[in-house]
Formats: sequence, C-alpha cells, structure tokens
Amino acid sequence: MCTGAALVSLLPTPAHAAPPKPDLTALRGVLRTAVSQGAPGAMARLDDRGTVHQVAVGVADRRTRRALSNADRFRIGSVTKTFSAVVLLQLLDEGRLVLDAPVNRYLPGLLPDDRITVRHVLSHRSGLYDYSDDLFARSVSGFEAVRTKVFTYRQLVDRSLRHPRTTAPGGAYSYSNTNFVVAGLLIEKLTGRPVATAYRKRIIEPLELDDTFYVHPDTAVPGRHTHGYLTPDTAGGALVDATRQTVSWAQSAGALISSTKDLDTFLSALLRGRLMSAGALKEMRRWVPAGRTQSYGLGLRRRDLSCGVSVYGHTGAVQGYYTYAFTSGDGRRSLAALANASNSAKVHTTMLRTLESAFCGKHATTRGSVAPQDEAEDTAGH
Repeated sequence: MCTGAALVSLLPTPAHAAPPKPDLTALRGVLRTAVSQGAPGAMARLDDRGTVHQVAVGVADRRTRRALSNADRFRIGSVTKTFSAVVLLQLLDEGRLVLDAPVNRYLPGLLPDDRITVRHVLSHRSGLYDYSDDLFARSVSGFEAVRTKVFTYRQLVDRSLRHPRTTAPGGAYSYSNTNFVVAGLLIEKLTGRPVATAYRKRIIEPLELDDTFYVHPDTAVPGRHTHGYLTPDTAGGALVDATRQTVSWAQSAGALISSTKDLDTFLSALLRGRLMSAGALKEMRRWVPAGRTQSYGLGLRRRDLSCGVSVYGHTGAVQGYYTYAFTSGDGRRSLAALANASNSAKVHTTMLRTLESAFCGKHATTRGSVAPQDEAEDTAGH
C-alpha cells in the first residue's frame, strides 16, 4: 500500500446512468458570457452518443477578425497531463513500471527523497514545489521571459528543488507542474524515445487524432488554428498575443496542441477502456480529494456537478488558452471547450459552466456548480 493511501478512494466504480439532456441554449450563453468578459472567442464541441453539436462565438484572430471555429487547433495546456499519464499506465500494463516504486528507481538521484513514488507524482502528492509559481509571479513579464526559451526537463526539476517541499510524500493533493515534468523524464527513460514519439505511437496514431501535435521546441501551431491572448496583470491593459511560444516551461505537463474533436475522441476512448487495461484504468481512477467539487486520480480529474453527475477529464491553461475536456463515466458524452484567453479568473470560472450545460442541462443549479478555489492551479498558466 502506498504512503498516504488512506486519502485514496478505493470504492468500486458505480454504474453510470445517462446524464440529463444537454442544454445547448445555455451552452451558447456561457460562451457569449466569456466573450463579454474579455475573451476574443469561445467554442465548444459536444459529442452525445455520436450526435455532435458545435458552437462557436467571437474571433480566432483579433487582427483579421476571422471567426473562431471548432476546426481550429489550439494549445491544450494541462490536458497534456492526461496524455502523459496514459503513456505511463500503458507502460504499467507492459510490466515496465510499478506505480508504488520510487521515482529514483528509474531515474537514480533525480529526487532528494526515495519515498516519492510514481503514484505520488501522477496524483500530485509528491510535495514537489511548482516551479511555474516563480516563473509566472507576474503574468506578462514572466511569459515574455520564457516565450522563446528552451529548458531541459532537469533544469525545470532543479528550479523546483530550490524550494522546500509542500507536503510529505503521499500527503495531501498539491498541484505542481513539476510532477508531470518528472512524468516526461520517466516516459523518455522507460521508452528510450522522446515524449513526442510516445504520444504519437501510443495515442495519436491509434486514435487517428489528426489535429494533435507535440511540436516542442517549435513555436508555431501547425495548420488552421486560433490565436491565444494573455490578459495582462494590470486591469484595462492590452491583450498580448501569446500564440507563438515554445511552451518549454511545461513540455510533458502542458505543451500539446489539439482540437475539440480530437479531445472528445481521446477522452471517450480513455473512459471506454480503449487505451489501457481495465486494471490500469481502475488505478487511474483511484481518487484523492482536490477541492470541494473535484477529486484527482492519476493525471485525471473527476468533477462532481450540481445535478449529481460526475465527469472525467482535465482542465488546461497555457498562456492565451483555457481548455476544458471532460467525458461521462461511460465515455459516451464528451465535451471539449476553449476560450482563447488566459489569466482571467472571470473567464475561467464562466467556462467551467460549460460542463453544467453539457452534462446537467436544465437540471443544472447554482449550488456548488462552480468552485473557483478548486481551480486556482489552472488560472496562472498551468
């Protein structure tokens, strides 16, 4: 049993009733509200048992005024963490990884504590300080300092290790990008290939995700894409076009590019058991508390909505983009949504309501539907 296992829910997965009918009018209203709050555009794609609904408002490019479209690619931020976790759980299935083994077994000397396990890293219970808190203490200046910079994984881990740890290994959930930088190092050590190859061979090609790319350290988004806009720290300041960047500060924690269609396909396949064994998926869904309305597994969030429905996926914030990708427990209703803005708590909180519209419909209530404090880790470029 792993350290701190008392925090982990070992309850069996319940049967999954179909969620209430989605409220598409309310969904469009949420997107319009996000635009009224300063996002240049917002969009959502809902795949409900094969029936697809697509909604987009606003613009993809403030200069040309081109309309935002669900055909646009974008940076998905921390939804990348779910891809990284899938690769490691596939390696678990292949007998090449033990979740409760120390990270230092595979990466000798990387971490200062042999008690930190792979499971602790994937569930944000390692206690490793989040180096991005330092990098982005101020949003725009912090971003401009790293926009074209290229880091190694070990440089990012070293930045974390300059600080005291936030919890003992196996302690309470404490979100940190450092954990999924360590995950990237594990993937490359165990496969002998770059993470880009692992994503492509293990997930992107098998699922035919034609809009999903890992281009690090290149700065451009391939093909048709939406620009992303960073909200400045000073109220009333001009938005910063953050589209071109290396995202080297995140890499396996947040550098993938995708589309709403591909994210719906990915999350549906994951929850329907197409990407790993039933045993590995069960491990991924061993939950630890992560706020009032959500829990965290291994690179996977569970959000508990106001109507009693739980959804599974991840949020993602990278400079210029807020992403929301979730699916029902049976993988048969999936929502992917985007606002092409970041560093705006108002927009972020509003966009979380897309989940209520998509999975609770007219049964959505204001009670507990959004708890912004649960999502603090995603509002500063995580």
